[in-house]
Amino acid sequence: MNSRHLVTLCLATSLTLWGCSQKMDPAPILSGSDHTSNTPVDEAPEAEPADLEEELDEVFSRKEAAGAEAISFDHATPEATGGHMAPSRRPAPAPGLTDNLDDLSSIPRTDTTASTEEYTDYGVNGFTVVDDDALSTFSVDVDTASYTVSRRKLQEGGLPPVASVRVEEFVNYFDYDYPQPDGVHPFSVQLEAFPDPFRDGRHIMRVGLQGKELTRAERPPLHLTFLIDVSGSMSSADKLGLTKQSIHMLVDTLSEGDTVAIATYAGRVAEVLSPTDSTDKRRIHDAIEALSSGGSTGMSSGIDLAYQLAQRSFEEGAENRVVVMSDGDANVGATSWDAMLSQIKGHADAGITLSTIGFGMGNYRDTLMEQLANNGDGNNYYIDSQAQAQRVFVEQMGATIFTIARDVKLQVAFSDDAVAAYRLIGYENRDIADRDFRNDRVDAGEVGAGHTVTALYEVILKEGYDDTLASVHLRYEAPGADKAAAEIAFPFPDDALSETEHLASKDARIAYAAATFAEILRESPHTSELSLDDLIRYTKSAQRPGGDDAELISLMRTAQRLGAGAGTGVASR
Repeated sequence: MNSRHLVTLCLATSLTLWGCSQKMDPAPILSGSDHTSNTPVDEAPEAEPADLEEELDEVFSRKEAAGAEAISFDHATPEATGGHMAPSRRPAPAPGLTDNLDDLSSIPRTDTTASTEEYTDYGVNGFTVVDDDALSTFSVDVDTASYTVSRRKLQEGGLPPVASVRVEEFVNYFDYDYPQPDGVHPFSVQLEAFPDPFRDGRHIMRVGLQGKELTRAERPPLHLTFLIDVSGSMSSADKLGLTKQSIHMLVDTLSEGDTVAIATYAGRVAEVLSPTDSTDKRRIHDAIEALSSGGSTGMSSGIDLAYQLAQRSFEEGAENRVVVMSDGDANVGATSWDAMLSQIKGHADAGITLSTIGFGMGNYRDTLMEQLANNGDGNNYYIDSQAQAQRVFVEQMGATIFTIARDVKLQVAFSDDAVAAYRLIGYENRDIADRDFRNDRVDAGEVGAGHTVTALYEVILKEGYDDTLASVHLRYEAPGADKAAAEIAFPFPDDALSETEHLASKDARIAYAAATFAEILRESPHTSELSLDDLIRYTKSAQRPGGDDAELISLMRTAQRLGAGAGTGVASR
């Protein structure tokens, strides 16, 4: 194998592993580093990007000069953007990747300059040299809001703002056929790796987690409190109108013993419906239908009332959840933003979670909605159509509502005998300091019943690499109030790599296609020379039955017509 060949890690070899033990002693390799800065603990500070490249030059001293693949080691820093697209802050590719990266800024974006939309640009992960930091630690993410926001932007005739695109939410929007868990842990794990179809020497490696599905008999009672934004900004049919349709759908799926409560906030905070058993559907539907918009928005008082209602229906061992439905265009009120987030986190630790459901465009505040859900140990969805409401609240209701694990973290420990450098594709805003992997006070993501979680890496293998490329650790807590954490660990052997991309599963190939499309939309330098024509052909070859993959291809074509994907294509093999 050519020594500077890249490997793109995409996790999927059917390893369904339950067991290494529910609680493991800390492994020496997990002594860790602060991955936020990639500065190993008890070691010298991280080298500048140029030094990282010099180090790789030593590792790959026998690299042929001709046809070298360029790699960027820059690390972008988060920047919030309100009302307009953030300036491009992408890691600069090394010479040869593109000669006109500045031209990317001229790609048309959906005009948000006259709006109050807000997104946060978390940058694009660069490569990390294993000798400097062998660990990659992050929180799982099952949110899908970024994909549906981007879909709406594209279908309305514009490219999504760079800052609105989160790769992991594109990947995790799609369904994957991972095996159901059959052991004591609520997860199965599947690993798969295969050659990159666009570049010789590169591979895609996938880590896939499958959450345990719950039957109706297995699921706990559900106590929902809806906090609905009825301010003037919610007056359009795609906001309050679609909100009401969504709740109607969900209510019709509930069983005896489940309860629903409704509070609103706008010019004033109101209790619309006290906790009501779901068998009294007429009363619940009438309360939903009576909702109307008007007034300004003060969110904190509404949050207070929602938790009061949730406390009235609280049941130990049940799923107790507040669901905020809003365009996010809210003033906090008398309470500070930090104080409100702290309050939400405190309720989550006590067993009342909070999810956010976003609606509408023009004033949508994505960052606010995501932060509320993150602190509430819930999930963040965006509803752009009645079909998406059906998907979230009916077809995937178990994954949306019922938590099977909270504070779920992944840590990949790369072997320095096998791997020279690695890059996590996406999850930029889910980074966790390596030393905090076993610090259970550090918050992480939640996984619902039947959820799948997929992570992708890009790695550079050393020549004559060792059989074991890495080991993967997964840590989680049971749902409800704070409980002791459990942990699973398993290795990734190099014999899990398929010899050709054609031997890879269609699931793995679609995950890669979705991730690559997101990379193109967010102007990642790692895909700056990739043609959307090539990506569309590849995605069509992996297309599975059903409408999701066909929609992905359609969105790629729309993005291409709008000017995305400045690449000129790949060289013929």
